[in-house]
Amino acid sequence: MPLEESVLVIGAGVAGLSTAVTLAETGTPVRIRTSEHPRATTSAAAGAMWGPALLQPADRVLGWVTTSYHRFVELAADPATGVHLEYGRMAARFDLGDQVPPEAELLPDLRRCRPDELPEGFVSGYRGTVPLIDMPRYLDHLTERFRAAGGELLHSPVSSLAEAAEEASVVVNCTGVGAHELIGDPGVRPVRGQQVVVRNPGIDEYFVEIGQGEEPVAVMPHGGHVVLGSTAVEHDWSRTAEGGTTDGILRRCARVDPLLSGAVVLEEKVGLRPGRDAVRVEVERFGGAKIVHNYGHGSCGVALSWGCATEAAELARG
Repeated sequence: MPLEESVLVIGAGVAGLSTAVTLAETGTPVRIRTSEHPRATTSAAAGAMWGPALLQPADRVLGWVTTSYHRFVELAADPATGVHLEYGRMAARFDLGDQVPPEAELLPDLRRCRPDELPEGFVSGYRGTVPLIDMPRYLDHLTERFRAAGGELLHSPVSSLAEAAEEASVVVNCTGVGAHELIGDPGVRPVRGQQVVVRNPGIDEYFVEIGQGEEPVAVMPHGGHVVLGSTAVEHDWSRTAEGGTTDGILRRCARVDPLLSGAVVLEEKVGLRPGRDAVRVEVERFGGAKIVHNYGHGSCGVALSWGCATEAAELARG
């Protein structure tokens, strides 16, 4: 029989943990079941930073990303969370124009880059301070908060939605790209991202390339290490790091910042971002249970995490 008062969250990436923390810290009994420990999820392979999320549905996305921004700024006051505020550049190889996404206006120090502040090959950009998130440390922080609030985290894969509905009357689906199989959503597709972690040679500003290509440059400093990226290859299910891809990432990032030439590689990471035409946060009835879906965030799972978690938790509580 379902546990009437308990909520089952499927998935322990940033979406699942944020939703579970939101529920547990307001007194709701919560259990997480996951096929991967938090540090083995795609979330752990992210850069990661808060930034504009050009996804659909645009009006809801704006609200989600705004909520998340304010939460990350609060978390940055405690270094133990892995969240910190960093100054840096967002640049493009094309003219970005004078209009910026509405959420970019949240940044109090946002300004256009001067031509001499742009690396070779880039023609437009902005400077500003944004939250950066050291994901392994941050996922540990969320896990500790969840358990401190009485939550239970089980390394126990869920084979079907029917199995979940048998276990709990309220289920929150935060399976990311796993929703392709778990609920049979053909609109979910993997977007393979590979990152390279190097010892920090003295970089204290981030750099992010704005664009839709498969090989955007990203330089994310987190104290003693820097996460370099990335790739964005659709419909590729491989989670094995490729040496040629690593070499390409190192070359592209060193062109942006010569300090990275010859950087010592500490780790290679691969994650499958859950691509979808629109983020899905909504309720479905299945097998007598209420299923709250929270997936399809693409490369913006971290940036949307707290906003989507807040809405998903409200839907779960009814």
